[in-house]
Amino acid sequence: MKNISVFFFLLVAAFAGNFNQDFDITWGDGRSKILNNGKLLTLSLDKTSGSGFKSKGQYLFGKIDMQLKLVPGNSAGTVTAYYLSSLGSTHDEIDFEFLGNLSGDPYILHTNVFTQGKGSREQQFYLWFDPTKDFHTYSILWNPQSIIFSVDGSPIRQFKNLESKGVPYPKSQPMWIFSSLWDAEDWATRGGLVKTDWSQAPFTASYTNFNADQACKISSGSSSNSCSKKSSGNSWLSESLDSTGQERIKWVQKNYMIYNYCTDNKRFPQGFPPECTIA
Repeated sequence: MKNISVFFFLLVAAFAGNFNQDFDITWGDGRSKILNNGKLLTLSLDKTSGSGFKSKGQYLFGKIDMQLKLVPGNSAGTVTAYYLSSLGSTHDEIDFEFLGNLSGDPYILHTNVFTQGKGSREQQFYLWFDPTKDFHTYSILWNPQSIIFSVDGSPIRQFKNLESKGVPYPKSQPMWIFSSLWDAEDWATRGGLVKTDWSQAPFTASYTNFNADQACKISSGSSSNSCSKKSSGNSWLSESLDSTGQERIKWVQKNYMIYNYCTDNKRFPQGFPPECTIA
């Protein structure tokens, strides 16, 4: 693993973390609020601006949970993004994006993985519940073996480390946690056919129970060797899907997946990316 000499790896115990301690509001001119003594955070969007926040620290591997309650009613044109990113032209990124829809129609959960600035690994799902009625947990498990996306503890997608097969994998760039609520009416809902109904504004998404209990947080100030040495004995560093998890992913993808880049022949006429064909 690449040594990052200006950082210090610290195992964080932050169950139901405090938004005042763990995050900074980064934009929105007052449209983002931290409430209830740091236990609740809200983002809002109106015709003038959206809003967003960013973690104070970075993470290199971890199991990160966030509970979200998405924009209710007619959310067409809005996107709520919750993701990890290292930034820069060769950034790594792990994405959850929630594409709003007309009232009564399901949200689309959009996932993607970037390595060295290259993404185009989208998978999209409908959810099996209404994500606007209550809080639900959206989790990213990122370790040297794989990235697992989960919803309420149910795995929906796995991106494996296949570097030995020539597939780049994010493993050396620490990432911040970001979230934002913004207007994407030019593409988000049915390819931009359905526009944002601004009479419904302000649109609001809510966050609670951030948990990086099993994560390697990075703070400036000292050198370190590797996260795994600091975190020996923590099972998430070597965690992978068991047979039950594999069956659950198959069930979700069979019943709720609506787009998979690995089956898009029109997009990849010269052949699918290598990870699509490696067992």
